[in-house]
Amino acid sequence: MKNHPQLSWLGEHIKNPGLWHLSHRSVSLAFLVGIFCAFLPMPFQMVVAAILAVFIGSNLPISVTLVWISNPITMPAMLYFSYRIGQLILGVGDSADAMVWHLDTLYDNFKHIWRPLLLGCLISGLIAGVIGFISIRILWTIQVRRTWIKRGRERLKRQQQDKQNNPD
Repeated sequence: MKNHPQLSWLGEHIKNPGLWHLSHRSVSLAFLVGIFCAFLPMPFQMVVAAILAVFIGSNLPISVTLVWISNPITMPAMLYFSYRIGQLILGVGDSADAMVWHLDTLYDNFKHIWRPLLLGCLISGLIAGVIGFISIRILWTIQVRRTWIKRGRERLKRQQQDKQNNPD
């Protein structure tokens, strides 16, 4: 993949080992990228997540997989919530109530809602991504500390057993 001619525009970024390894940095950044891209109101979110993952250096498979938080079941709720956030921030009225929701009027409706929707999606995605980033960092730190404490207890237990077996 590193030598694929169509990926040459990614330069040295594609050779970053963090794209495939599990480290606290690459996994937490993957949550930031994947969750943020899940809120983007567009098709091909996985492609955007993959490109961001490569340039940021997050774990590529996790970044792309997390985009599936938004799926046909969750997407309507995510978009509506984001739209409402955008409305709140922009201070615009509720034009959605006056709209007639038919395929024929889709373009006209979109003209009225695209600004609050896009702003809400960007803000919601950024906040949710940062929460995911921080959560993974905290959980990773807790797990590492537990592992070190367990190793310390096992080492102390072995030392005590060695003293009992080999009195000087």
